Amino acid sequence: MKIAVSGIGYVGLANACLLSKNNEVCLFDISEKRVNDIQNYVSPIKDEYIEKYLTSKPKNLSASIDRATAFKEAQFIIIATPTNYDDEKNYFDTSSVEENIKYISESFPNAIAVIKSTIPVGFTERMRKEYPDIKIIFSPEFLREGKALYDNLYPSRIIVGDTSEEAKSFAHLLQQGAEKKDIQVLYMNPTEAEAVKLFSNTYLALRVAYFNELDTYAELRGLNTESIIKGVSLDPRIGDFYNNPSFGYGGYCLPKDTKQLRANYKDVPENLITAIVESNDTRKNHIIEMILSKKPKTVGVYRLTMKEGSDNFRASAIQSIMKGLRANGIEVSIYEPTLKVSVFDGYMINNDLDSFKEGNDIIITNRMSDDLFDIKEKVYTRDLFRKD
Repeated sequence: MKIAVSGIGYVGLANACLLSKNNEVCLFDISEKRVNDIQNYVSPIKDEYIEKYLTSKPKNLSASIDRATAFKEAQFIIIATPTNYDDEKNYFDTSSVEENIKYISESFPNAIAVIKSTIPVGFTERMRKEYPDIKIIFSPEFLREGKALYDNLYPSRIIVGDTSEEAKSFAHLLQQGAEKKDIQVLYMNPTEAEAVKLFSNTYLALRVAYFNELDTYAELRGLNTESIIKGVSLDPRIGDFYNNPSFGYGGYCLPKDTKQLRANYKDVPENLITAIVESNDTRKNHIIEMILSKKPKTVGVYRLTMKEGSDNFRASAIQSIMKGLRANGIEVSIYEPTLKVSVFDGYMINNDLDSFKEGNDIIITNRMSDDLFDIKEKVYTRDLFRKD
């Protein structure tokens, strides 16, 4: 089967790799560099399984900067373009998804459009009304940064926002490429599938916010956070996972998805969803206050990435911490070896690790590293368990 994928990001590339095991897949992206990377079997994102898969030089996977070439003869066209949250409009920016659907309707009306991008509740039904001549399906993704292909090979579940034969055919393609057997597949209407995506990510944000607030309490009361979390997490209904304190949740999904779900609650009673969004801001402000209480003149930020094995630092919580410190007159510098520039957003980059460690009063890091153990007395982190 010929399948096209629009967008070479975590979602698009992970799906392309999975599906190209048994089908001919062509990726489309407006970035010439990303397209060239795929053509040279180089992953433009950090993901162990994607990198390993590309080294095998899969003959069924290609990429093009020309959309017509990529989409030609495709039976399924997967849309996996970014939908950033617009704080002014209180809504996802779905323009790239809409533009792809319009293009498919005009140029490839026989193809089935499968939306993989995160979208507001009700978006797919609106697109179906605007473009009744094409088949549009929504199928949410549940991927982790750095483990996107792994999570497609061993999915927790497959959800398809449609109940047609085409939907079942698409679900079969995902099952066929997966390594895991007996995957639970749920079919539902697209609006319910959109809600599943936003409620799933908001629950994860809730869990992060919960353990962060527990940590804030313990830190201010002089208690041992690790002991409390271990005691709480031994309850099997709570579980010993996804419970490591941090500077706050960040990344591609959680900040924007929680805000979008809150926006979707217009005219619906709620307290918890708003509290989750606000809790993250409260947590970051607490971290800033704790760092300021140590009265540093210079603060070094060890890595902008949020966790080990990831190269993503978009919307990372530590960037909010940096802005708060700078607003209070603290000189902030960064150690981030993935950045090949000398300045990032007005902050100096110092990728000489020894110089970086020696030249700052305090080093802050969202996740502890072996690189910092020799100066751990000057490191501020809330990482207790070296995970998540």
